[in-house]
Amino acid sequence: MAVTAIAFIGLGIMGSPMAVHLVNAGHDVTGYNRTPAKARPLAEAGGRVAESVAQAVTSAEVVAIMVPDSPDVQNVLRGDDGVFAHAAPGTLIIDFSTIRPDVTRELAEEAGRRGLRYLDAPVSGGEAGARNATLSIMVGGDAEAFEAAKPIFDVVGKTVVHVGPSGAGQTVKAANQLMVAAHIEALAEAVVFLRAYGVDLEAALEVLGGGLAGSAVLAQKRKNMVERTFEPGFRIELHHKDLGIVTSAAREAGVVLPLGALVAQLVAAADANGDGGLDHSALLRGVERLSGKA
Repeated sequence: MAVTAIAFIGLGIMGSPMAVHLVNAGHDVTGYNRTPAKARPLAEAGGRVAESVAQAVTSAEVVAIMVPDSPDVQNVLRGDDGVFAHAAPGTLIIDFSTIRPDVTRELAEEAGRRGLRYLDAPVSGGEAGARNATLSIMVGGDAEAFEAAKPIFDVVGKTVVHVGPSGAGQTVKAANQLMVAAHIEALAEAVVFLRAYGVDLEAALEVLGGGLAGSAVLAQKRKNMVERTFEPGFRIELHHKDLGIVTSAAREAGVVLPLGALVAQLVAAADANGDGGLDHSALLRGVERLSGKA
């Protein structure tokens, strides 16, 4: 496998294990994070740590970005210290972040004018998927750029699909976040319902998982709800942001998402009640509050 010089910007819950996987696969990875301590796992794995975005990307062939929101990506790319100002022509930019599709399209067009290649490649699978390199990656952008990036995607993900032109990856991710939130809310309501009747919760969830009600959400989040442990794999505040993307994009497209709108409000309520820093399985707490079971 050819060694690729990769700059990885954003070494948080998701970005850190992804960058480490790339180092372990033999790539030359230089990482940057605003909080330097978060770069420690990358350094311990043999990667280099930069003191700025500019330093990280100057000699990179590929720039990977994993930051929380649209303004963060815009700052990484457009800032005086950013990628657009310091990356060499021909550099491939892979944005693993989850941001607005319209912002992605604008950034991709600007990247093209600067002689850079750009892919939007949001991921699904949470912290477990990042640590186990089993992420689902939905990729928008040029087909040739996708093929060039495929060896990198295959290191950090399991299901990797080119879903269309720039912005398509973010659109598919928005649909993913709608479905995940609805599944988690349904699981939370089922747990509160089962507990109200004194049913053996572990046994009930086991049999539900073996039927049509089974899902990746049930498999991955049942332990959180049974044990009431909500250490974040994916924070409610980020899912709140993502559902804002869903509702805004739906309005622009002129489509109605009744369940999506309701779930967005329930996630917003969880965030407003101080649960934003918890894993999104903590939607259980919102159902308990509504039921007087908190």
